[in-house]
Amino acid sequence: MPPSLTARITRQSGTNFYYAFRILPARKRRAIYALYSYCRVVDDCVDEPGGEGEAGLKRWLEEAYRCYEGRPTTELGQELAAALMQFPIPRACFEQIVDGCRMDLTTCRYETFALLRAYCEKVASAVGLAAIEIFEYTNPATRAYAVELGVALQLTNILRDVAGDAARGRLYVPLEDLARFGVAPDELRDRAGAARRPEVTALLGFQAERARDHYARAAALLPGEDRRAMASAELMAAVYRALLEELRRREFPLGPRLRLSTPRKLWIAARALVRVYAGA
Repeated sequence: MPPSLTARITRQSGTNFYYAFRILPARKRRAIYALYSYCRVVDDCVDEPGGEGEAGLKRWLEEAYRCYEGRPTTELGQELAAALMQFPIPRACFEQIVDGCRMDLTTCRYETFALLRAYCEKVASAVGLAAIEIFEYTNPATRAYAVELGVALQLTNILRDVAGDAARGRLYVPLEDLARFGVAPDELRDRAGAARRPEVTALLGFQAERARDHYARAAALLPGEDRRAMASAELMAAVYRALLEELRRREFPLGPRLRLSTPRKLWIAARALVRVYAGA
């Protein structure tokens, strides 16, 4: 049988999450592919050339509502509706995800970390809160884990994509932090060989420490009884923590997006899986 549409979207996206999804049983894997693919197409509305912008966001949110009613109109929606029949994903998760992407149409800078965190919770933590329903957690405290891990993952993405975002006129490093370190927004662009001031590296190092703190908070919040259920989430965390540490090691390059090799990601995932099942 050929792979489903959402399986193809997930694999072709090159997401670091793909291998974490592969360890799931088939019914959960199908559901997480549908969730990820929905998030992907919504994000593409605001990030891709020729994206549909607000019209696309509205159309996909309406499709999510139709999925809850059992009457989707797209192939992706059909797969998402099947997932919603099995797992109690709150409707608010989709509303938050779409609202977060809408912020990318209207907001290109964040004055404070509190404002940036609100954005991270919409575009990342809301996905985590949807995903843990598919992973079938049992302890309500796991929701706090999902929120903190979502923030950590998004902060890692922000650090990895600083230069690319700047080229598109977006800045996800809080302006209060730029002022604190005496860095101008233009200094976060890829300036191809231009000398970089140490203040820029210090600023980005500060952002990395903030991400590290959120990974630590997430780890501390994960209830022991849900540790194995969250194996996929823990694999994602391990891969993104490794990406964060590689960014630190390279002193936060402002060039093409840093990627970990597939063998390295598989090795990191395997080690994380052993730790999860060993209870370490």
